[in-house]
Amino acid sequence: MKETFFTHDKNFYRNLFSMLVIVALQNVIAYSVNMADNIMLGAYRQEALSGAAVVNQVFFIVQQATIAIGDGLIVISSQYWGQHRTEPIRRVTGLVLRYTIAAGLGLILVCTFLGNPILKIFTSDPVILPQAHAYLSIVKYTFLLFMVTQVLLAALRSVETVKIAFVNSCVSLVLNILINSTLIYGRFGFPEMGVTGAAIGTITSRTVELLIVLVYLWKKDEKLKLFREPGLREISPELKADYMKNARPILVGSLIWSISIPMQTAILGHLSSDAIAANSVATTFYQYMKVIIVAISSVSAVLMGKSIGTGNLSRVRSDARTLSVIDLGIGIVLGAILFFTRKPLLAYYALNPTASALADQLIVIMSLVMVGMSYQMPVSGGILKGSGDSKFTMNMNLISTWLIVTPLSFAAAFWWKWPIAAVVLCLQSDQIFKCVPVFLRFRSYKWIHKLTR
Repeated sequence: MKETFFTHDKNFYRNLFSMLVIVALQNVIAYSVNMADNIMLGAYRQEALSGAAVVNQVFFIVQQATIAIGDGLIVISSQYWGQHRTEPIRRVTGLVLRYTIAAGLGLILVCTFLGNPILKIFTSDPVILPQAHAYLSIVKYTFLLFMVTQVLLAALRSVETVKIAFVNSCVSLVLNILINSTLIYGRFGFPEMGVTGAAIGTITSRTVELLIVLVYLWKKDEKLKLFREPGLREISPELKADYMKNARPILVGSLIWSISIPMQTAILGHLSSDAIAANSVATTFYQYMKVIIVAISSVSAVLMGKSIGTGNLSRVRSDARTLSVIDLGIGIVLGAILFFTRKPLLAYYALNPTASALADQLIVIMSLVMVGMSYQMPVSGGILKGSGDSKFTMNMNLISTWLIVTPLSFAAAFWWKWPIAAVVLCLQSDQIFKCVPVFLRFRSYKWIHKLTR
């Protein structure tokens, strides 16, 4: 069959957009859970909000590590799904679950015995620390629940099952809001528990999330059949080697990148209060758009793994080209929406004139950054990484984060004393300049790696 630039298979587009809508909605709702926590604790007491925010710095690293573990699972499992072979997927999932449970239990022990030194990395405030301790003493148990749930959802996503994750996020949002509003403020006869109430809401939501996924896998799932067919308990040295080879670069890159985020946040934190307020407002809008880009990356990884699994090289190339053009088109649309809606959105905030003007500048910058990010992130983190080219993505992110963005941003903020908008542009610049190496790597087609045995 003659190779075409775009894919002409209608099922490809049907699967792409149906998965994209569901995953994007799930990401929006999951992000809204965090927003609800912040709003409710912020309305209760500032030190309670700050205490939870400190612990969430730790959870952010756990979250990124868990996503990386799941991505490693998706890369190899989606290729087996392209061959309609589910037993190897069950074997890899069983292996990853063992690692995940061990890591989750280790995290609980670390937080139990080293919680105080860890929290003091982020704050030494005597008012905030007790709040952070109270929150961490309960939330630490959610790390294991969250990690196991996300690995199971990653296994389901690798076989193109995504609706259960959306249902999970919806239940979590509603449950978390109900418990928070009851226990934080002490309503309906319950005691006022503040940050402890928020922690109870979080652990309850995480428990219910895991139960929903387990029940779905046991009763409803007809693709993976994780608990009903052999493979989950079997250990395969070959599959273990395959998984570790691809997951290790993803995990290392994700962890080192996640560690850099608090450092970058600290740069703006040492500037003016107007800068902090303006960046907070601009980032809120930006993050809601970004979850769509993250969804594209996730869906692209599954579809590319599936294409490679079929063994049709021409189809792999046309699928990848189609996805890259769609990525760029979506980025242009999202950037335009962010740019043209910034005035009415900012009107809802009671910012002083300086902070409002600065927030307007930052949203303009982020609307341009959105276009670059929508190309490089789904191509590098979706197409390339999803095709087994995890080392390129790791090396590119490490170089851009630690050798370019972080030192450039520190110099711009504290040495050259550049305007705040210029500092933010430096912080976000990698989303633009990474487009060049990503495009060159993409056009080489050296990223296609068949991982199945």
